[in-house]
Amino acid sequence: MQSFNIRDLRQRTGELVRGAESGDLAVVTKHGRPVFVAVPMNQHLLEAGVYEALAVKLYADGVLSLSKAARFANSPVEKFLETLAAAGVDAVSYPPEELDEELASFG
Repeated sequence: MQSFNIRDLRQRTGELVRGAESGDLAVVTKHGRPVFVAVPMNQHLLEAGVYEALAVKLYADGVLSLSKAARFANSPVEKFLETLAAAGVDAVSYPPEELDEELASFG
Protein backbone atom coordinates (compact mmCIF):
# COMPACT_ATOMS: atom_id res chain seq x y z
CA MET A 1 0.00 0.00 0.00
CA GLN A 2 1.38 3.36 -1.00
CA SER A 3 1.11 6.53 1.04
CA PHE A 4 0.57 9.97 -0.44
CA ASN A 5 0.40 13.29 1.34
CA ILE A 6 -1.79 16.15 0.18
CA ARG A 7 1.07 17.73 -1.77
CA ASP A 8 1.69 14.40 -3.52
CA LEU A 9 -1.85 14.45 -4.85
CA ARG A 10 -1.04 17.45 -6.98
CA GLN A 11 2.27 16.09 -8.21
CA ARG A 12 1.62 12.32 -8.35
CA THR A 13 -2.02 11.96 -9.36
CA GLY A 14 -1.12 9.77 -12.31
CA GLU A 15 0.81 7.41 -10.04
CA LEU A 16 -2.16 7.16 -7.67
CA VAL A 17 -4.52 6.37 -10.56
CA ARG A 18 -2.15 3.79 -12.10
CA GLY A 19 -1.85 2.09 -8.71
CA ALA A 20 -5.64 1.95 -8.35
CA GLU A 21 -5.94 0.52 -11.85
CA SER A 22 -3.47 -2.18 -10.77
CA GLY A 23 -5.56 -2.96 -7.69
CA ASP A 24 -3.36 -1.20 -5.13
CA LEU A 25 -4.73 0.60 -2.09
CA ALA A 26 -3.26 3.96 -1.12
CA VAL A 27 -3.63 6.06 1.99
CA VAL A 28 -3.63 9.85 1.75
CA THR A 29 -2.32 11.78 4.73
CA LYS A 30 -2.34 15.36 5.93
CA HIS A 31 0.30 16.37 8.47
CA GLY A 32 1.11 12.68 8.90
CA ARG A 33 -2.45 11.64 9.76
CA PRO A 34 -4.59 9.51 7.45
CA VAL A 35 -7.38 11.45 5.75
CA PHE A 36 -8.75 8.84 3.36
CA VAL A 37 -7.94 5.60 1.62
CA ALA A 38 -8.05 5.33 -2.15
CA VAL A 39 -9.65 1.98 -2.87
CA PRO A 40 -9.67 0.55 -6.39
CA MET A 41 -13.12 -0.34 -7.68
CA ASN A 42 -13.42 -4.01 -8.56
CA GLN A 43 -16.22 -6.55 -8.77
CA HIS A 44 -15.61 -7.88 -5.26
CA LEU A 45 -15.85 -4.42 -3.76
CA LEU A 46 -19.03 -3.67 -5.68
CA GLU A 47 -20.59 -6.93 -4.55
CA ALA A 48 -19.65 -6.11 -0.95
CA GLY A 49 -22.07 -3.17 -1.00
CA VAL A 50 -20.24 -0.09 -2.18
CA TYR A 51 -23.20 1.07 -4.25
CA GLU A 52 -25.47 0.71 -1.22
CA ALA A 53 -23.05 2.57 1.06
CA LEU A 54 -22.64 5.37 -1.49
CA ALA A 55 -26.40 5.59 -1.98
CA VAL A 56 -26.94 5.98 1.78
CA LYS A 57 -24.30 8.73 1.97
CA LEU A 58 -25.63 10.57 -1.09
CA TYR A 59 -29.18 10.36 0.24
CA ALA A 60 -28.13 11.55 3.72
CA ASP A 61 -26.29 14.49 2.14
CA GLY A 62 -29.34 15.44 0.07
CA VAL A 63 -27.64 14.72 -3.26
CA LEU A 64 -30.07 11.97 -4.29
CA SER A 65 -33.79 11.62 -3.71
CA LEU A 66 -35.07 8.48 -1.98
CA SER A 67 -36.12 6.82 -5.23
CA LYS A 68 -32.86 7.70 -7.02
CA ALA A 69 -30.76 6.50 -4.08
CA ALA A 70 -32.67 3.21 -3.99
CA ARG A 71 -32.15 2.78 -7.72
CA PHE A 72 -28.44 3.62 -7.32
CA ALA A 73 -28.21 0.92 -4.63
CA ASN A 74 -30.05 -1.49 -6.94
CA SER A 75 -32.65 -1.94 -4.22
CA PRO A 76 -36.44 -1.64 -3.98
CA VAL A 77 -37.44 1.52 -2.10
CA GLU A 78 -38.92 -0.54 0.75
CA LYS A 79 -35.65 -2.41 1.29
CA PHE A 80 -33.64 0.81 0.95
CA LEU A 81 -35.76 2.36 3.72
CA GLU A 82 -34.67 -0.54 5.94
CA THR A 83 -31.05 0.08 4.91
CA LEU A 84 -31.40 3.75 5.87
CA ALA A 85 -32.86 2.80 9.25
CA ALA A 86 -30.02 0.33 9.89
CA ALA A 87 -27.52 3.09 9.05
CA GLY A 88 -29.25 5.55 11.38
CA VAL A 89 -30.29 7.85 8.54
CA ASP A 90 -33.73 9.46 8.74
CA ALA A 91 -35.84 8.68 5.69
CA VAL A 92 -37.81 11.90 6.14
CA SER A 93 -36.35 15.17 7.27
CA TYR A 94 -38.47 18.25 7.84
CA PRO A 95 -37.10 21.69 8.63
CA PRO A 96 -38.43 22.69 12.08
CA GLU A 97 -40.69 25.44 10.70
CA GLU A 98 -42.25 23.08 8.16
CA LEU A 99 -42.85 20.47 10.85
CA ASP A 100 -44.50 23.10 13.05
CA GLU A 101 -46.82 24.04 10.18
CA GLU A 102 -47.72 20.40 9.57
CA LEU A 103 -48.46 19.80 13.24
CA ALA A 104 -50.54 22.99 13.46
CA SER A 105 -52.71 21.81 10.57
CA PHE A 106 -53.76 18.81 12.65
CA GLY A 107 -54.90 20.97 15.58
